Amino acid sequence: MHFAGLDWASQEHVVCIIDERGSVLERFAAAHDQAGLDALCERLLRYDDLSISIERPSGLVVDTLLEAGLRVVAVHPNVVKAARSRYRTAGKSDAADAYVLADLLRTDGHRFAPLVPHSEEIKSLRLLVRLRKDLVHNRVGLANQLRALLHEVFPGAAGLFSDVDSAIALTFLRTFPSEAAGTKLTEKRLARFLTEQGYSGRRSAAELLARLRTAPRGIVSEDLCEASAAGVMSLVTVLEPIVAQISALTAKIDRRLDELPDAKIICSVPGSGRVTAAAIVAKLGSDRHRFKTPEQLAALAGVTPVTHSSGKHHAVRFRWACDHELREAFTCLADNSRKRSAWAASMYRRARDRGCDHPHAIRILARAWTRVIWRCWQDGVPYDPTKHGEAAKLLAA
Repeated sequence: MHFAGLDWASQEHVVCIIDERGSVLERFAAAHDQAGLDALCERLLRYDDLSISIERPSGLVVDTLLEAGLRVVAVHPNVVKAARSRYRTAGKSDAADAYVLADLLRTDGHRFAPLVPHSEEIKSLRLLVRLRKDLVHNRVGLANQLRALLHEVFPGAAGLFSDVDSAIALTFLRTFPSEAAGTKLTEKRLARFLTEQGYSGRRSAAELLARLRTAPRGIVSEDLCEASAAGVMSLVTVLEPIVAQISALTAKIDRRLDELPDAKIICSVPGSGRVTAAAIVAKLGSDRHRFKTPEQLAALAGVTPVTHSSGKHHAVRFRWACDHELREAFTCLADNSRKRSAWAASMYRRARDRGCDHPHAIRILARAWTRVIWRCWQDGVPYDPTKHGEAAKLLAA
């Protein structure tokens, strides 16, 4: 048997190959370009019964190795950090880490399961979910900037609609970018604007106009008003395409979700939501053997604490090392489920009664949902509250 450690980087990847006794057979570096990755796979394929250790479970390098038919094992960076002192007393180098990765696979390979290539549908869904998340992050930042600017120069517009980055709010600011432009607004003109935009809010044009006029006055200087209008228009111009692309990606995610059988399992959970369900499906993948127990899924999702116990010392602490995107998806699902499931609401309420704050109670509920979802995912069946013990009791009561 042969073992390889690959210390990946953005420009160059360092590889170390050892035999069963731990003797180094070869060390080399591979450039992070198409020619370098092709040469890397060709070189690794020369060895029989080769396992490759790397500090990440996904990415271009991992996908390239898996597509070449190589056996790849992901080792958490914390494991490498803890083992590094076994091989050297100080410092860190890429070559040394490559050897540590290879030797960990030689001595502790039974602890790590090889990665299984994801289907094209899962890869596509993962990409769409990640792109949407990044765009939402940018939208939130820009919306906060726009709101802060409006509070200073046009306070009435900042709270006119529920969200400053909604389509109707951005269109309003494009039409009336300054307080001076807003003063010319009449009830009739505002009513026409709301009708053209398909406004479905519960407030009339008269109420919205009163809110606009009773708000504090912003900058009144003509020069400053012109500059503030330019600033508002700049942020609106940047936000509009981002909001449009988020809507387009959401629609694509919704369509891709219908193509995946596992989506029915996650969507059957009360309060999952389409986007949240897509994030969980994308993270779970299609390999049913990846999580042998629900505790492994809960640990990766970061909804179970870390226990430190030695002698008389016993401490339970928050889990920092986890898949943060998966934790966000599961906690979002848990928070929504307590409004749609009597069992979830009961579990959340009991956690709060024990003195847990809201985030802690949500993680407790999310941990319970990981057990339910893991069981449904393993069996390939949607969630049925009548077959869920505690939930069935509440339904029968």
